[in-house]
Amino acid sequence: MSTLDFNQMLVNNADFLKPFAVTLTRDQEAAKDLYQETLFRALANKDKYNVGTNIKAWLYTIMRNIFINNYRRKSKQATIFDNTPNEYLLDFNQGAVANEAIAGINMKEVKQAIHNLPEIFRNPFLLYFDGYKYHEIAEMLEEPLGTIKSRIHFARKLLKAHVQRF
Repeated sequence: MSTLDFNQMLVNNADFLKPFAVTLTRDQEAAKDLYQETLFRALANKDKYNVGTNIKAWLYTIMRNIFINNYRRKSKQATIFDNTPNEYLLDFNQGAVANEAIAGINMKEVKQAIHNLPEIFRNPFLLYFDGYKYHEIAEMLEEPLGTIKSRIHFARKLLKAHVQRF
């Protein structure tokens, strides 16, 4: 199939993509971008189109895949668009503490709770917290692996019980 024939077939069958783009995005501007990206990808990959294949289904598939990939990319960024007049971008991955004093009190409370753990739980927990693996802790403390896992588990449970979340 020649480039001219492919382009003509693409133009003749592209109008049905616009409502599908709006259905996917639920936004007119995003739908226009998706439509344009779909046509661009179709033109860039015309060599992958098999003559006789349903062109509409091929274009639907391209559009759907672009939409899914964009959605996954945006969800990994965890950034949302705030629709206030100032139009801020908010990143939920950033942690914010309203007051440094509260953060200090929370850390003091956690450290105190760790210090108050029975030594049998505290030592394996602190080693695990420092980044050692279970089997390394078991070797250092000369205890069975299952015992170390159990003690770290119980240390976590005790800490959860003692530390209150604000």
